[in-house]
Amino acid sequence: MESFEYVVVGAGLSGAATAWQLASRGHDVALLERSTPANDAGSSHGSARIFRYAYPDAFYTGLVQEAKTGWDELARLSGKQLITPHGAVDYGSIRQPERLATVLEARGIEHELLTAKQAQDRWGQIAFDTDVLWHPGAGVIDAHESVTAMVDQAVAHGAALHTNWALASITGTAGDYTLTSEDARSVKAANVIVAAGGWLPQLLGSLSLPAGFLATMPTFEVRQEQAYHFPYIDGTDPATWPTFIHKREGWQAYGLPGGRDAGFHGQKVAEYNGGKILPSAADQDGQISAENRSRVIDYVEKYLPGVVPEPYAETTCLFTNTPTEDFIIDRAEGVTILSPCSGHGAKFAPLIGQLGADLATGTGTVPEQFSLAVQATAAGAHA
Repeated sequence: MESFEYVVVGAGLSGAATAWQLASRGHDVALLERSTPANDAGSSHGSARIFRYAYPDAFYTGLVQEAKTGWDELARLSGKQLITPHGAVDYGSIRQPERLATVLEARGIEHELLTAKQAQDRWGQIAFDTDVLWHPGAGVIDAHESVTAMVDQAVAHGAALHTNWALASITGTAGDYTLTSEDARSVKAANVIVAAGGWLPQLLGSLSLPAGFLATMPTFEVRQEQAYHFPYIDGTDPATWPTFIHKREGWQAYGLPGGRDAGFHGQKVAEYNGGKILPSAADQDGQISAENRSRVIDYVEKYLPGVVPEPYAETTCLFTNTPTEDFIIDRAEGVTILSPCSGHGAKFAPLIGQLGADLATGTGTVPEQFSLAVQATAAGAHA
């Protein structure tokens, strides 16, 4: 039976980033993936994820700035453009562009606060209904290429990649864990990092975690999200399209240039948290809701005059939400849990890898906001 110092479960953005960090620091690492890295049954596939700095909480904006350093390093090492600059517009009655601008100002991030008319004059392909925050440092992450780049770096530093290795259980105690796959293969590990995304809820009871630690785990909400690609009006240059987040009462939408997934000629548009709730990722069926498709088309007809309101492609993906939308990065004995989820984790991937590696090795700390104890206390205070 193979034995490793660290075993990382899950080769999506978070797991691949952690394996890269651990291997680059000289540790003996295995990366286990139930299918293949960045496969389309997880949350880290495709060419279009939003990279942005705009958050109403300066805490997360600061973390994006830290993560950008890691993105730049990964781009240098891989020789790939992993983030394509497009800029971002944020608007809508509950998006609070003014508040976002205050945060960006405090963090020294370039931005403009525009009236709806000013924004309309600049981006005629979008119908704005409030003031608009523009920040040009935003862009689009190629998730698939990013995962591939991080896995390549991990392997180049000696990590063992095991594909088609679906975890069934972890048994043992710190320093001596046995990981068993669904087809009865096993590996040994002194330490384990679980970055299983939407599969985490069904695995929790099989991870050899202390009962007290499990008791503080929040209830995860796994959603099968739905996204659609709408063709640009003839002659439109995709480079002129920003990413956008539009939040108003009763509706939250986001969109971004679809890149390779859209054949480079369409905008990806979705309703935020508009998909059905699943027990876990294992229960996804890849089916698009006709009601959701109709709602998104109606939205596009009203607010996106720069595209043809007929989707030419559609897809599903997974959002794994915590109640507060905060990440979980915590450790019990020799098992580290990484769940940087809730639909906004992709942009932090290199930093998540650093934090996960720091926590697993005991060489650094993680923001208290990501600990289960702090989140449980906060939840109790609001109960």
